[in-house]
Amino acid sequence: MYKIPAKSFRTEETIKRSKFIASLAHADSEADAKAYISRVKNEFPDASHNCWAYVVGPPGDSSHVGMSDDGEPHGTAGKPMLTVLLHSGIGEIVAVVSRYFGGTKLGTGGLVRAYSDSVKTALAGLALKEKKEVITLIAIFDYARVAPIKQVIESMNAQITAEEYTANVAFTIEVPKNKETDFVRNLTNLTGGDIRITR
Repeated sequence: MYKIPAKSFRTEETIKRSKFIASLAHADSEADAKAYISRVKNEFPDASHNCWAYVVGPPGDSSHVGMSDDGEPHGTAGKPMLTVLLHSGIGEIVAVVSRYFGGTKLGTGGLVRAYSDSVKTALAGLALKEKKEVITLIAIFDYARVAPIKQVIESMNAQITAEEYTANVAFTIEVPKNKETDFVRNLTNLTGGDIRITR
């Protein structure tokens, strides 16, 4: 279980006459992150730079990351933004900082600070939600067991995402990953083994 953005969020600040607009959003794949980056670029096509970074796995997971300085001096925008994201404790997140140059040069140290601070400021106001790592199971059983099985599902924080009533009952259930073994054991014990559970 870890924190992810609940919705997109944007902040704006002016640093030495340059305007920095930081946009954050949820992205659980590289394709998602890239689509969001293009949307922001289309929103601010006249910005001097649209720098970006994303982490599309769990918090701190550097195996699915990306970044770009978008024309700023190498290492002054994308990397500091990515560093802030990796240390934020938030997963599946994309950040774009659009800069409108105001005529005063910030120097490399100033740029690093401006881009990382823009992301930090936006993170401070970002609404978060819990991402549960779940697996999907399908349970097939007879009608007489619907009520007790629903009780087990509820007691283990699992969720029925689909119900089918034909010759038997089939529930599609999302179960927290760390509870899969207990969950299967509880249902098997409850029904005396008279249940089919598949992933």
